[in-house]
Amino acid sequence: MMKVDRCSAFLSRAGWVAILAALVSGYVTSEPVLAQSSVTAPDSTATRVMACTACHGEKGQGGRDDYFPRLAGKPSAYLFHQLVAFRDGQRKYPPMNYLLAYLPDSYLREMADYFAAQHAPFPELPRPDVSPEVMGLGKKLAMEGDETRHIPSCAACHGPTLTGVEPGIPSLLGLHSKYISAQLGASRYGTRVITTSQCMQKVASQLSEEDIAAVSAWLSSLPAPENPAPASAGSLKLALTCDSGEVK
Repeated sequence: MMKVDRCSAFLSRAGWVAILAALVSGYVTSEPVLAQSSVTAPDSTATRVMACTACHGEKGQGGRDDYFPRLAGKPSAYLFHQLVAFRDGQRKYPPMNYLLAYLPDSYLREMADYFAAQHAPFPELPRPDVSPEVMGLGKKLAMEGDETRHIPSCAACHGPTLTGVEPGIPSLLGLHSKYISAQLGASRYGTRVITTSQCMQKVASQLSEEDIAAVSAWLSSLPAPENPAPASAGSLKLALTCDSGEVK
């Protein structure tokens, strides 16, 4: 019964997103969006991203669902490359693939710039129900890595405060543990890829299921940062040469 209810909820959401997709696809004209309505939407960036905010929050702060991540304040170049990956089918999620299928790069850059400029409050996430040992492993991997397995820390690329680095490395804060785990798993098995870098696939392929669960739990337990802005470009010597995946 729960499966039927979840499916119905998804279809309802998908139907709403499909309606909003007309806005994002550029079909904002003098004609009503719906035949029964006489209301027209202004042709603005805020209107165009309504299909995004339906799931990711009004300012990209993250959706209530565990799998709709925070977009606000992440580097614009990072967001742009993810949008391109969804549009071109490198990342697989049907609602996103459908929504972005026919949008040009200029449109995706506009969307990325919009969310990068948002300063939304961080959500209060539920504390993961894991043991202190698991949290300890997650903290060690995130902040120190594991030299014996040639695994760099998360902080070595995402910054000492884990808020990301310009122009293309995202913050790891304000994300549900289930989302982080799903994305690490997707990187590990090569189902989340982008053409600009394979860094995460190189790192995640060395992580065990236990490692992923621990890192995801610890990262999701962190409070909102005092300064959520990503570090400036060139301010951090990255642990990986991303083109080759070589650990420095």
